[in-house]
Amino acid sequence: MKTRWAPAFAAPLLAVLLLTGPLLALGPAGCADAPPPVTGPAPAASGDYVIGPGDKLNVFVYDNTQLSADVPVRPDGRISTPLVPDIMAAGKTPAQLGHEVEEKLKEYIRDPRVTIIVQDFVGPLDRQIRVIGEAAEPAALPYRDRMTVLDVLIATKGLTRYAAGNRAVIVRRVGNKQEIIHVHLASLIKDGDISQNVEMRPGDTLIIPQSWF
Repeated sequence: MKTRWAPAFAAPLLAVLLLTGPLLALGPAGCADAPPPVTGPAPAASGDYVIGPGDKLNVFVYDNTQLSADVPVRPDGRISTPLVPDIMAAGKTPAQLGHEVEEKLKEYIRDPRVTIIVQDFVGPLDRQIRVIGEAAEPAALPYRDRMTVLDVLIATKGLTRYAAGNRAVIVRRVGNKQEIIHVHLASLIKDGDISQNVEMRPGDTLIIPQSWF
């Protein structure tokens, strides 16, 4: 049965490979009496942006323009700035990375103050939202706190005219398993069914199938 759906922002037909079978899944931490040495940044608080490969950063060193720079995060997750030629940026928040750059710069200047500004957002893979299938503009989006499926549809310009919106699914990893969440996108957009405005989680994949003809 053909799904009737033709929003104003409809895009040309996209050829999409949709997996219709069940998705199969592919886990201990210990404690010590004395606190272990710090070997990496503290975990980011929920909602804090985490830098990922492909992001573009502005490293601003206060009162020292020669040490400030606009730099990309390389595929290996590292960046290079004046006097700090190689430092891991991926997996850290801008504040965490700024503190680490400050520590490196203390070898050369007194009391450095560094601010990291993320100019182009991509984020690490496990904090992206992927949208595939009959979205007008399929994409990988950086996760934002309290992001919903409607936010995702707005970012990807909605559905194509060929989308079977009410057969869309969200694939979500829960521990060592994968969960399938059915979501009626057409009902959400066309009928205003807010119950379908599911909250997204980092790493979710939204799959929008094509209508049957």
